[in-house]
Amino acid sequence: MNAIQDIEWINNYKFSKVSDQLGKVKMSVTQIKAGELHNLVPAECHFVIDIRVNEAYSNREVFDIISENTKSELKPRSFKLNSSSIDKGHAFVLAGIDMGRKTYGSPTLSDQSVLSCNSVKLGPGVSLRSHSSNEYVCVSEIEEGIRLYKEMLSKIL
Repeated sequence: MNAIQDIEWINNYKFSKVSDQLGKVKMSVTQIKAGELHNLVPAECHFVIDIRVNEAYSNREVFDIISENTKSELKPRSFKLNSSSIDKGHAFVLAGIDMGRKTYGSPTLSDQSVLSCNSVKLGPGVSLRSHSSNEYVCVSEIEEGIRLYKEMLSKIL
C-alpha cells in the first residue's frame, strides 16, 4: 500500500528548478512487480523510476528529494551519470548561433554524462536516424561537420 502512495507522489511531484535547455525533471514509473495471488495484498512491491534530470540538479539531489517524500526503500542504479551543459553565453555556443545553428537540450543518455566540465553535443548526420535500425551518417554530412567545426573554432580562436 506504501508503494501505491509513493507512485502517486512520483506521478504528481514537480521539481522547482526548470532548465531553459532541458525543461522540467521528469519522473515515470516504468516497471512494477508485486504479488501473485488474486486474493492477497502483496507483502512486497518493486518498481522502477525512470528519471530524466536537468542540469539544475545532481542525481544525488533528486534521489534525496524522492527519499524524503516516500516510504519505499530506494536503490539508485548510479550517481555517476549526471546531466551536462554549457552556458548559452559561452563563446563556442555564440559562434554556432552566429552561424545560424539552433540550440536545444537532449534528455537522452550519452558519454556526456560522465563529463564534469562544460560540454556541447554537436555532430554530423540527422538526429532522427541515431539509435535506429540501419543507423548511418553520409560522407557528405561528415564533410559538412568538419567544415562546421573549423568555422566555429575559427570564430573563437
